Amino acid sequence: MTELPPPAGPGAPPRFPVVIVGAGPAGLTIGNILRAASVDCLVLETETRAFVEQRPRAGVIEEWAVRGLEKRGLARNLLDRAELHSACEFRFDGERYRFPYGELTGSHHFVYPQPLLVTDLVREYADVRGGAIRFGVRDVRLHDLDSDRPSVSYVCPDTGERQVVRTEFVAGCDGARGVTRASLPPDRVRIARHDYGIGWLALLAEAPPSTDCVLFGCHARGFAGQMPRSPEVTRYYLQCPPGDDPENWPHERVWAELRERLGASGAPPLTEGRLIEKRVLDMHDYVVEPLVHGRLYLAGDAAHLVAPIAAKGMNLALHDAFLLGDALTDRLTRGDDGGLAGYARACLRRVWDYQEFSQWLSEVYHGTAAGDPFRAGTTLARLRRLFTSPAAAAAFAEQYLGTAARY
Repeated sequence: MTELPPPAGPGAPPRFPVVIVGAGPAGLTIGNILRAASVDCLVLETETRAFVEQRPRAGVIEEWAVRGLEKRGLARNLLDRAELHSACEFRFDGERYRFPYGELTGSHHFVYPQPLLVTDLVREYADVRGGAIRFGVRDVRLHDLDSDRPSVSYVCPDTGERQVVRTEFVAGCDGARGVTRASLPPDRVRIARHDYGIGWLALLAEAPPSTDCVLFGCHARGFAGQMPRSPEVTRYYLQCPPGDDPENWPHERVWAELRERLGASGAPPLTEGRLIEKRVLDMHDYVVEPLVHGRLYLAGDAAHLVAPIAAKGMNLALHDAFLLGDALTDRLTRGDDGGLAGYARACLRRVWDYQEFSQWLSEVYHGTAAGDPFRAGTTLARLRRLFTSPAAAAAFAEQYLGTAARY
């Protein structure tokens, strides 16, 4: 990876046109776009390289996002190794209902675990395109964002000394609890938040998927989901109380609930295996506005979070990265400010559409377990409509795949 350049003069701090805080999918994609245009940038990450390349996260990538990565030379391994999914299956009222969205739309999903994508992006950025990156940094701070001479400082993990980097723009890609979002002036930021009041027990099992597609179990005992990750590992979800303790879910209880909630007439038995991850996710969404403050531009989870209900999070992060990477490139190579001026509006149109779909889908998943006969009845009506109305099926497929012509 590229080292920091020498100071411009005695005692002067190094300078990069762009400093990117956070080495997740958004930050690394932005960095790769900039390096492809020969724009120097520095990525700062508080975790180690090994950690970010192994951190378990999402795995469903929409086709438009993959094509965006492919266009930028960032999808070679993904296209070779990803599984293609063109259908999902709902299970409710003891029956199975397959939804063949590939047949309806000609589009599909790619299943490629985020750790593999991050590994690809780090390698391409640091080892191939020569991008500068520092892992394990501490106490990152942003300075003078309202000026035309902003800077970023951090504590070097090797020397323990504070380093200062001059820059023109900062890309904030360090997630919900990162420093970039916290750097927005409290009196100028609005965080629109929605709490679903439910939890999901997120599980990784050393077991092959029990079917060839994603399963959604809508059951009176609570939602259950199966999301294939690889031929050997499967992601499962179980609805649970928010804040529940994963230790309340021993192996036997987990598999008993999965069998019950995903059970349906003619369904093959679940393939059980060792649980290698158990954590409880409290379902909530948020959107931060503004996404821009001075020379700081937020992207990914620093800007918005959509609960994993609709598997949209990584896709939104990539959408932000494409827009911001291209806009910064235009500004720094051609002096064109149009992309930066329209960045927030272009991001938020898709963000709010995905948030609305997540709310709608949450009612489909969880309505039958609400303890309210009216909600249960309307939920089942929604589900049945997907399989009896071509118009409803087409609308669902468009939102599920993110294929609307315009947001």
